[in-house]
Amino acid sequence: MVTRAQRERARAALEGLKGLYPEARSELDFIPEDPWRLLVSVVLSAQCSDAAVNRVTPALFRAFPDVHAFARVEPKHLEPHLKTLGLYRNKARNLVLAAQQVTTLHGAVVPREREALQRLAGVGTKSAAVIVANAYGTPVIAVDTHVGRVARRLGLTRHHDPDRVEATLTALIPRERLLEAHHTLIWHGRRVCDARTPRCHACGVEPACRKVGVPKRSLEALARAKATAEGPARR
Repeated sequence: MVTRAQRERARAALEGLKGLYPEARSELDFIPEDPWRLLVSVVLSAQCSDAAVNRVTPALFRAFPDVHAFARVEPKHLEPHLKTLGLYRNKARNLVLAAQQVTTLHGAVVPREREALQRLAGVGTKSAAVIVANAYGTPVIAVDTHVGRVARRLGLTRHHDPDRVEATLTALIPRERLLEAHHTLIWHGRRVCDARTPRCHACGVEPACRKVGVPKRSLEALARAKATAEGPARR
């Protein structure tokens, strides 16, 4: 059961992150009115940075402008556009198969239902959540490595399994702010709360953070920064 104190901690963390990243959004380039292009970008982003995906999608979509174009070709025709991305052959196969599934099973319309999305080639639990939240406004929070890591360090969850992290955050955060939480947690994880060397000494929400699992060297850097800041005040 979620307590009032836990909800208040989550609210305070979310307000702090919103203050740091008021412009937080998906860093994948896509047209909100075109869920298929978002699906393509999300599939391509697996084990790959958003920036790398954004570099290849303009040419990819010029060559294959819609789901029908993807469904008509063989994976080898996509591969030259994807060679700079990891696992590009698998991704090419999945995109062609997913396009065929969308055209034959869903009338060429990317489904709104998360369960239906997860049955498409290359679309997992997290990817489906990203698509329904960003394309259709469904109140869900997709849990990637950044979301899970930052949520644990803040003390919002103890879990490592993405499904359990999602369940916890969904219980803690108002439905209408789940997408905001997703984006701000990711932005903070990418910019400050790094996996190996989080910059706690430069973190805007550090005072409220429980620092669960934060490496010792980051805690030491934080202590040094605080000691330096306190020195002049004492004098």
